[in-house]
Amino acid sequence: MTTDPLHIVCPHCHTTNRVAADQLSSAPDCGKCHQPLFTGHPVALDEAAFDKHITRSALPVLVDFWAPWCGPCRTMAPAFEKAAQQLEPTMRLGKVDTEAEKNLGARFNIRSIPTLTLFAGGREVARQPGAMGAVNIVRWAQSHAPR
Repeated sequence: MTTDPLHIVCPHCHTTNRVAADQLSSAPDCGKCHQPLFTGHPVALDEAAFDKHITRSALPVLVDFWAPWCGPCRTMAPAFEKAAQQLEPTMRLGKVDTEAEKNLGARFNIRSIPTLTLFAGGREVARQPGAMGAVNIVRWAQSHAPR
């Protein structure tokens, strides 16, 4: 039984793909670049890629706003990586370097880093400042994700 297709944005070429919901766990590939749609790793997002993933993806997107000079951000990076392995394919994880993407940090009023922000349906649904371990990231994201 096939369900209606979901829009999934490729983490490599940022093309929007249509994937049946029941095929998400079957390692689907991008129709354009033929790379896996799910890698178990967060996607580095610039402003254009961020907007595509937030507005065009049927999946909730968990974004880590961080900076290279931030000690807690560097400490949390492996935990966020581990969380990506656990949350995909039901959620996309992305990272925004607020030093390189100052407009995004300003647009979302990011005042402390790291800050986790969960987006669904093109809008912010939850925000959590401060570093967390993988278990807490997964628990927090799942508890705030739309059902």
